[in-house]
Amino acid sequence: MVKFTDDKLAKAKEIIARYPMGKHKSALLPLLHLAQENFGGWLSVEAMDYVAEILNIEAIEVYEVATFYSMYNLKPVGKFIFEVCQTGPCMLNGSDNIIDYIKQKLNIGVGETTADGLFTLKTVECLGACGYAPIMQFGKNYREHLTKERVDQLIEECRNNAATNN
Repeated sequence: MVKFTDDKLAKAKEIIARYPMGKHKSALLPLLHLAQENFGGWLSVEAMDYVAEILNIEAIEVYEVATFYSMYNLKPVGKFIFEVCQTGPCMLNGSDNIIDYIKQKLNIGVGETTADGLFTLKTVECLGACGYAPIMQFGKNYREHLTKERVDQLIEECRNNAATNN
């Protein structure tokens, strides 16, 4: 069974306390982030059930939210996640070509992770940075005006980072 460590449970209680009495469900998004961070970068059914238990809500309420937002991973992901925008302005500026290039370069499909566990490719809806299209979210940062060369640089940077930190 999954459970938060004592310090993470204290953090969860602190998050819940930010919201008015009877509005504890408002803590769902930050608790899902906490759970994803705590349980290996993704949300298993057990982790989502645990969040529901902490908030004293139905598990389906957690599943509905976790499946709606692309920021939550519902299966194991790589160390590096490429979240490429696939909406209109990015597509007009070539994000479909960037997605195809990443798929070919890493030999994975959308929603898949490389065999070495380093990279996961996701497509997402609008990242709100249309003026910098095509764009991807990479961790907490955006990578803008993507080209094949910029993708190659990012992949190399990630591989070097992984080799240095192992």
